[in-house]
Parts: sequence; structure tokens; C-alpha cells
Amino acid sequence: MLTSPFLKRITLLPERIVPDLFPFSRLKWLNGEFEFGLTAPITILAGENGSGKSTLLEAIARLAGFPAYGGSRDHQLLSGVGADPLAHALRASWLPKVTRGFFFRAESFFNLADYIDRDGNPDAWGGRNLHGQSHGESFLATFRHRLNSQERAFYILDEPEAALSPQRLRQFIRILDEWQTSSRTQAIIATHSPIIMGLPGADLRLINADGITPCRLRDVPHFRELQGYFEDPDSYYDEAINTPLPEEPPSLPYDPDDEPY
Repeated sequence: MLTSPFLKRITLLPERIVPDLFPFSRLKWLNGEFEFGLTAPITILAGENGSGKSTLLEAIARLAGFPAYGGSRDHQLLSGVGADPLAHALRASWLPKVTRGFFFRAESFFNLADYIDRDGNPDAWGGRNLHGQSHGESFLATFRHRLNSQERAFYILDEPEAALSPQRLRQFIRILDEWQTSSRTQAIIATHSPIIMGLPGADLRLINADGITPCRLRDVPHFRELQGYFEDPDSYYDEAINTPLPEEPPSLPYDPDDEPY
């Protein structure tokens, strides 16, 4: 019996790179040698804003047949979304190919919830309309009820912690553990939460200008930042308030098809 992970590898095809086009123009790790191997049921991506986590996840979602704004293959709710240059330049290696799954994108979940409440089946989401719950409750309802396939499934989650309280985050960890022990679920998660990053058994990767590399939780900048806060909150606030903000890079002409995530 073939068990997760089902998506084994993502490879960049050099002949399809367009150097002057986002994301190739901004993300240095997208070069002809980029390859992303997946070896565990749950892979977690950590990285700073603008490092390319969401850009990569969206491209993988498009490769898997999910809508760019989130949902499953049945949720093609927004038409007119342009081609994804990165998805076009990537090759996915599956064993076996899994089509059942979901792209959870916190940034656009509100719009997806509109679509689901209007046209969907509330029983598949715990029997309640998503907009009839708080933001965090609707997130957790999605994870508990919609993302609980008894068959092979592939889930992509972009910042799932965005609306979860610490107590709800604890429940989410239990769900993640159930996924990775089921042998039938694979998930790739981009997060800023050290609590999610430290999930036992997960493969934690750090994404930065050098690419995507394995990393220990205690070496992730997010963990060290919060560790400093909890060890000495007064010093943390003093340094934050008295440290000048860094210079911002010059702005570029706005192009809706050229947005770093």
C-alpha cells in the first residue's frame, strides 16, 4: 500500500524560467538548480515575509489543480485568474497522483466562505455556515470537518494559524498529528507560528535567499524572537521601541500579476 507523502518532488525546469518576470525576478532561490524534495507526511515551511513561501504554495496548488484563491477542485469560484509563471515552470513527481485535496489560504478564506455558504453543503463543514461562526471557529471547522478525508488527500495550508487563539491552535496540532499518523494524508504548510513549526514528526524547512533547507525549531528566527520576548518582555519592548525601522526598498510600479507573497 502506497502511503504519504504522495508528492515526492518539485523540480524547476530551467528552460521555462522568465528572468524578468515575477517571481523569478525577485526570488534568488528560483534558479535552474532548484529542487524541493518531500519526504514526510507533513512538510512545514518557515521564512520571513517576502521569502516566497506563499508564492511556492500557490504554484504547487495550481499544479495540483486547486484554485489560486483556495478551495478544492470543485471550488473554481473566481474566474479570470491569470496563468501562474512559476507553476508553468515546475514539474511535480507523484507516487501515486492524488487529486483529492484542498488549498487553504488564510488571505482569501473570507471570499471562499462566501462561496461555500451560498452554494455549498454545510454538512461537509460541520453543519453550520462558515460566516455564522467567528473567524477562528470557521478555520477550525474547515480543518476538522472538510479536511478529514478517509481516502488519500493532499492539503496545502498557507498561514492556517492566522485566526486561531492559543487554545484553538492546540486543537489544530491534534488534527495535524492525526493527519500524519493516518498514512493517507500529505500536507505542506507555510506558517509564522513556532508552535506549528515544532510539530513532532514533521519536516521543518527554512526558506530564505539561499533556498529551502532543513532546520531545527530552535534555529528558526521566529522561535528565537519569541524566546527573547518570553525571557525578558521589558527588554524586548525597549529594543523594539528604540530601534529605528529599516529602510524600505524603493517601490515598483504596481502590477496585479507581479505580487510577492
